[in-house]
Amino acid sequence: MSKSITPLSEIGLFGLMDRYEKIFPKQQSGTIKGMENDAAIIDAGSTSLVTGQTMLLEGIHFDLTYFPLKHLGYKSVISAISEVIASGCRPTQITISLGLSGKMSLEAVDQLMEGVKMACDKYNIDLIGFKPSSSLTGLTISVTAYGISPKDKPLSRAGALENDILCVTGDLGSAFMGLQLLEREKKVLNETAEAMPDFGSYDYLLERQLKPEARIELLKQLEETGIWPTSMILIRESLAAALIRLCQTSKVGCTIYENKIPIDHTTSTLCDEMEFNPMVAALNGGEDYEILFSLSLDDYKKVEEAGNQLNNVFLIGYVCPATKGYTLETNAGQEIPLKARGWGEKEK
Repeated sequence: MSKSITPLSEIGLFGLMDRYEKIFPKQQSGTIKGMENDAAIIDAGSTSLVTGQTMLLEGIHFDLTYFPLKHLGYKSVISAISEVIASGCRPTQITISLGLSGKMSLEAVDQLMEGVKMACDKYNIDLIGFKPSSSLTGLTISVTAYGISPKDKPLSRAGALENDILCVTGDLGSAFMGLQLLEREKKVLNETAEAMPDFGSYDYLLERQLKPEARIELLKQLEETGIWPTSMILIRESLAAALIRLCQTSKVGCTIYENKIPIDHTTSTLCDEMEFNPMVAALNGGEDYEILFSLSLDDYKKVEEAGNQLNNVFLIGYVCPATKGYTLETNAGQEIPLKARGWGEKEK
């Protein structure tokens, strides 16, 4: 009798991550945080080593038809260092591994690495390891980022408490809509053989998708205001996914408000043009690389009293008991359950 096979779609991205987190318990006393966090946090004596990683695959995470290699190299660094930043730590070094197919030339790799260097120069990061390998499936980019933090400083997804305030940096859904714009123009190009794509006035959305930035300035703002979040997580897959994973790790629930979710006007404009709900883009679109964090009510009051020195940070809701679940309160006063979506995720 043959053994039954379970499609990955049955468990999904987040179910797969949870599965192996349970199968691989910590065995070293120096492992402070492992797979349950964005970045791993390791006891290094008087300090903590913080390390995060990312992998980008051709055909899954990027399409070289419209993704400039220089931008791709830059984005790969941003993706990795953002995990370290989401642990309240400044990234200092990276290593990079490349899977290179036969269609790649030296000049193409140079362009990719030019983008890596641009990011390293901007964020004051050293490239300390470079491992190229051959690939039969297109370009693969794997980046690991490192940082050193004072022993009592690293943040994690755990720590959010009932009545804490939930905040996000930047705006949400813009990277997703930048991708929709690129895919639309690619389809037009394939169907009509038009020489030049028409991106209209959506440069901001393209930049958010092709060349995002890391929210390292948040760390400086937190230091200057003298406050420190109770928990923090990177918004990579989507706001909904980040909220749910933070709450699950902290063993709490959350309520967020539709009218508090920061959405750029260009995101809303393109959503109207493409007949797409901007709230869906903000909640379930990926690759924003923004930071979600919780603050105690006392710390949030300090921020308000100081004239809101946390620039480009927005209050979106609060932490509630786990029994209340994870909900979005709409402008009409309805409470809608939040759902996390990853690759292979089925509608439940």
